[in-house]
Amino acid sequence: MHFLSGVTGLILIGVVLVDAFEAMVLPRRVTRPYRLARAFYRVAWGFWRGVACRLPRGKRRENFLSVFGPFSLIVLFVLWACGLIIGFTLIHWSLGTPVYRTVQSDPVTIVDYLYLSGVTFFTLGYGDVAPTAPLGRLLTVIEAGMGFGFLGVVVGYLPGLSQSSSQRELTISLLDARAGSPPTAAEGITRAAKLGYLSTNAAFFSEWEHWAAQVLESHLSYPVLMYYRSQHENQSWLAALTSVLDSSALILSGVTKLDSYQAQLTFAMARHVLVDLSLIIKAQPLEPPPDRLPPEEFARLRTMLHEAGLEMADPERVEQRLTELRAMYEPFAGGLAKRLLFEIPPIVPKAKPVDNWQTSAWTRRTPGIGDLPGSQIEEHF
Repeated sequence: MHFLSGVTGLILIGVVLVDAFEAMVLPRRVTRPYRLARAFYRVAWGFWRGVACRLPRGKRRENFLSVFGPFSLIVLFVLWACGLIIGFTLIHWSLGTPVYRTVQSDPVTIVDYLYLSGVTFFTLGYGDVAPTAPLGRLLTVIEAGMGFGFLGVVVGYLPGLSQSSSQRELTISLLDARAGSPPTAAEGITRAAKLGYLSTNAAFFSEWEHWAAQVLESHLSYPVLMYYRSQHENQSWLAALTSVLDSSALILSGVTKLDSYQAQLTFAMARHVLVDLSLIIKAQPLEPPPDRLPPEEFARLRTMLHEAGLEMADPERVEQRLTELRAMYEPFAGGLAKRLLFEIPPIVPKAKPVDNWQTSAWTRRTPGIGDLPGSQIEEHF
C-alpha cells in the first residue's frame, strides 16, 4: 500500500511538472491528446459555457464570459500546486519519514505530512513540523526549490499573457473607425473608397497579415488567449479575423481592379489561423455554415459598392468566386464561434453602423466617418 502511494506521488509530480512546462515554458504547440491542462479546460469551459448559454445575449453574458480566461488560469495554477503538494505528501507517507513536531502526542499521520509538504512548497518554514532523517530532509529541499521555481515561473508567465492580449486588442481597436462596430467587409471597403484611400489598402492588408501571424504564434503557444474577450461586446479577435478574410475575399473575387497580391497573402495567413486554432480546441467546422450572403444581401453589397464608386464588371462571376472563397474559411469561423460563443459579423451591415467611438454614456451619437464625404472629414475634426 505504501509502495503504491510512493509511485502514485512520483507519477503525480511528473505529470504536473511536464504539464506546467508545456503550458508555460515550451513555445510551441503540443499535440499530445492526454494533458492535464487540456482536460481541465475541456471540463471547465464546458461548465462555464453551459451557464453562459442560460444568460440572455448581451452585456451580462459577455461580462460573465470575459471572466473565464483569467480566472481559469488561477484555478489551473492552484491545481498544479495542489498536485505537487499531494505528490510529495504521498512520497513522505510511503517512506514513513521521521519528523520532529513541537507537539508530540499522536503518531504521525498523513495529515502531518500534508502540512509539512504545504509549508515546504510555499517556503514558509514554521519549524513546528520538520523531517529528521536525511532522505526526508532531501525531499523537503527539493520540494522547496520546486515551489520557489514554480511560483517564479507563474509570476513571469502572467505578464507575457497580458502583453500578448494587449497587442492583439490594439490592432482590433483600429477596425472600429475603419470598418464599423462590429466590423464588416462591405463597410470597410466602401469607407476607404469614399475617402479615396482604397488604392493604398495594400498597407492595410499587410498590417493584418502580420497581426494574423502574431495571433497564430501566440495562441498556439498559449491557447488560453482564445478565451480572453475584447473590451467591447461587439468586438472580438474572431470577428476581426473573419472581417479581414471577408475583405480579402471581396478583393480576390474581382470586386475592384486593385492589385490583389497582398490580399491573397493576408487571406492565406488568416485562414491558416482559423484552421489551426480550430484543431487546438477541437472546434468542429460547421458544414454547411449559415449563408452570410444570400442573394438579397449580395444585391445590397452591389448597391453599397456602387454608391462608393465601385462597379462589378461581372456580378455573376464575382458572386461565384466569392462563394468559393467563403467556403474555405466560413465553416472554421462558424465552428470557433459556436464553441467560444462569439458572434460572427455579417459581410454587409444590417443597418447603418454606429462606431464605438461615436457613443458614450454621457453624450449623444455624433456624426461619424461613415456620414462624411472625404472632403469634409478634416473640417469635422
